[in-house]
Amino acid sequence: MIAEIRKLTDGYIVKFERQFPYTAEEVWSVLTENSSFINIDILECQLNSVLEFTWDKDRVRFEIHNEENGTLLLLKEYIHELTDHTPRDVAGWHICLNLFSFVLEGEEKEFSKDEWQQWFEIYKDKIHEVRG
Repeated sequence: MIAEIRKLTDGYIVKFERQFPYTAEEVWSVLTENSSFINIDILECQLNSVLEFTWDKDRVRFEIHNEENGTLLLLKEYIHELTDHTPRDVAGWHICLNLFSFVLEGEEKEFSKDEWQQWFEIYKDKIHEVRG
């Protein structure tokens, strides 16, 4: 599912939605427990529900919501300024969320540069539209 990108009064928001047939605890575990760590400033953390952190000059927020048949994962990136690099990041988040579903299923797949390139072109056009 393609991300929604819209202007806010103080910047922009990129919002992804993904539904999974897994519990909030399972989604949280995959989201927060891995073998590699990066140094980020955590802004908010609520167990099995919210993880928000700084991402360069912006903010990224993951929200996990329980649904009847699993969970809804929201990824929101709050961006203060759209740049030529923004569609690269958004395409990267898109691919990472696709890979996230495979990890939940117990599989691991490689990051596809070709697939990223396709999404980069889509998001480049979408961001151009939002900029006006």
